[in-house]
Amino acid sequence: MVRAVLTDRERWIAALMLDPDTGLDPPGIKVRAAQGLDAASTFMPGHSMGGTVVMYFLKWVEAPSYGNGGPSWVEDHIEAFVNVAGTLLGVPKAMAAFVSGEMRDTVEINPAGAYVLEKVVSELGGEREHVDQGPSHHRPHQISRTPKAMAAFVSGEMRDTVEINPAGAYVLEKFFSRKERARLFRSWAGSASMWIKGGDAVWGTPAPFASETEPTPTTDTRPQTETAPIYGAPDDPPGIAPEDSHARFFNFRASPPADHVLSGPGIPGNLSAEQAGNWLLGNVEEKWQKMMAMNYSYGIERDPDQLAKNDNDHTKFSNPLEVRLPNAPSMRIFCLYGHGKDTERSYWYAASEFEHEGSDSSTLGEECTADLSEAAANTSCVTQRTPLDMPLSRRNMIDVAVHNETGVPKVKSGVKIGEGDGTVALLSLGAMCVEGWKSGSKWNPHGVKVITQEMAHKPEPYDPRGGQTTSDHIDILGSEALNMAVLRIAAGRGEDVEERFVSSIREYAKKIQWD
Repeated sequence: MVRAVLTDRERWIAALMLDPDTGLDPPGIKVRAAQGLDAASTFMPGHSMGGTVVMYFLKWVEAPSYGNGGPSWVEDHIEAFVNVAGTLLGVPKAMAAFVSGEMRDTVEINPAGAYVLEKVVSELGGEREHVDQGPSHHRPHQISRTPKAMAAFVSGEMRDTVEINPAGAYVLEKFFSRKERARLFRSWAGSASMWIKGGDAVWGTPAPFASETEPTPTTDTRPQTETAPIYGAPDDPPGIAPEDSHARFFNFRASPPADHVLSGPGIPGNLSAEQAGNWLLGNVEEKWQKMMAMNYSYGIERDPDQLAKNDNDHTKFSNPLEVRLPNAPSMRIFCLYGHGKDTERSYWYAASEFEHEGSDSSTLGEECTADLSEAAANTSCVTQRTPLDMPLSRRNMIDVAVHNETGVPKVKSGVKIGEGDGTVALLSLGAMCVEGWKSGSKWNPHGVKVITQEMAHKPEPYDPRGGQTTSDHIDILGSEALNMAVLRIAAGRGEDVEERFVSSIREYAKKIQWD
């Protein structure tokens, strides 16, 4: 594979991409991870995004219009669902990736390395890409082309891409740029399953301030009979200032004005999780918007009657806040995940100069189709701009200048740090397990038993993967505690897997607006 990347990168990328309309392999291309028995050795692994896939399957298999297994299929065939570090309520770092192709890993390159990388790549004709992000009312009908998961959806970056050493970052950018990574990522429609779910009810309502149109928290003008809203995020650390709350999912800071930079509107302001999601949908290509509408839903449903109707709506199947657990009272769900590693939770963004936005590929044909012929490889596939095609959207990127490791919460290179397993935020890992799926709740009316076991992250000092006591999102698969729990469940001794907590998830989950 390495040889394919180095010698024929375009063909390799085209082979890995999926068809944007069908979501399947492009015509004439089939890529499989393995062949023969190896390819069938694993069925729906329940780790990470696999937990979301299993949730979809549990509803699909019984629905009359889909699997048509009947209302008792899960009860009759499934003993237990082991949810290992599942992304049940989405992943904040995915949101940043969708916005700008960034995440913590891409923005924590040391300053000297980042400067050299930017200068060398630009001299060689490379391009450092960030996603267009003006709010929808300042944009024409055409939609931006360059979103990546929600920081990656926003700017194409995330923690994994910013912590590479400068030499590695240069090689990565030169041979597989942000633009190419973002395009590949957006072709995988399944990445949208990591979109954060539940909106402000789960991820928090930011408090208004004097600079905004609403009254400040200290000057509440609502009638005494009206319940005052609860500001802040459920997982905010003690003593946090309202303006630093994780409820402000994207915090925007305007760059200083410059003579060569166009000025004007386009900075969306500070956004809650719900506002960020709506804003993102206004800044991705139209095909991706249609795909989201046809396959996903990311709200919260509290009406029991509507939850029952959602049993037959495939757009709800992957969202545990909009569907009920199956009528399988003898099935057990085990939520096993790590805690104690710095995890991306919210972001500081900088809105810089205006730039041209990407064209709507469905109307202007700007994006080239993956044609592997020799002739197609030598064409530029570039849409010529008209004289009046003005730059109307702003470049947005994670604001690496914001850095405060002694603050509450810690901020590293524009990334506000929260609790989790290094990849998935604690709320997504455990809120449904400890509160949303309580026996008899709207989302678990049939009393499926849910057992939660948290594992503290205590990596062994001389093991690069953390050893047997790690609880990192990926490396937990090799931890002794997790494997002992899985073996007990598989051997029919699931009752020996006891609940254990090392975080405050139960307190955080009670603060979510379930009703």
